[in-house]
Amino acid sequence: MTASLKSHSHGQTMVLTISNPDHRNALGPDIYAAGVEALSVAENNPEVRSVVITGEGSHFCAGGNLQRLLANRQLPPEVQAQSIEGLHNWIESIRVFPKPVLAAVEGSCAGAGFSLALACDLIVAAHNSVFVMAYSNVGLSPDGGATWSLMRALPRATALQLLMGGERIDATRLHAMGVITQVSAPGEALATALAVADRLNSRAPNALASIKELANDALTGSLHAQLSAERDHFVRNLHHANAGEGIAAFLEKRPANYR
Repeated sequence: MTASLKSHSHGQTMVLTISNPDHRNALGPDIYAAGVEALSVAENNPEVRSVVITGEGSHFCAGGNLQRLLANRQLPPEVQAQSIEGLHNWIESIRVFPKPVLAAVEGSCAGAGFSLALACDLIVAAHNSVFVMAYSNVGLSPDGGATWSLMRALPRATALQLLMGGERIDATRLHAMGVITQVSAPGEALATALAVADRLNSRAPNALASIKELANDALTGSLHAQLSAERDHFVRNLHHANAGEGIAAFLEKRPANYR
């Protein structure tokens, strides 16, 4: 079966499903390119207010296809470099995408699959799902922004334990560490993620876009720069039609109807 990235709509949420079940949804260049294209389409579609990424069947994603990686050892290094650039383009497109992106994780979430989940804004995972930075287990170092994400999410020693040791860790422990947003019953990760997405979809899209941009910039900017950015976003959002609707709805004790 050919690996692909399937897309369907659930209300105002675009659901992207990694489909390579014969290889536990292992990733490859075609999926990376499809992911970038799907987000580009979603960004320009006002009917799409959020995106959920999940895996087909009982697993989220096993990471890279080891058979493909083994074959790439016989090719010039530029071949693998180009493949990783494809993955990194997808990771970066998720981070700068102005709408919420959620990962819905069942089963195994390994290697680049773990990196992909970490790139999302929120992670919902079945409590029996298992995460592993599997790179060092096969003599490799991470890609997909794994080091960037984990070093910001966890204490240094804890992050390095996962990155260097290649140890399996369950969703419950990651939830306790603050890496995972919410745990669900097995088989319910997608439904739970869609429910979270529905709640986000009811909020002002421009405000959520500002929050995501500000949160990303807060990781590297100074306090002065962040205060200036918060001021500019606040003023811009106050003068957006959605602020008028939101304030009126709050005062009138009714649900807001954001555009």
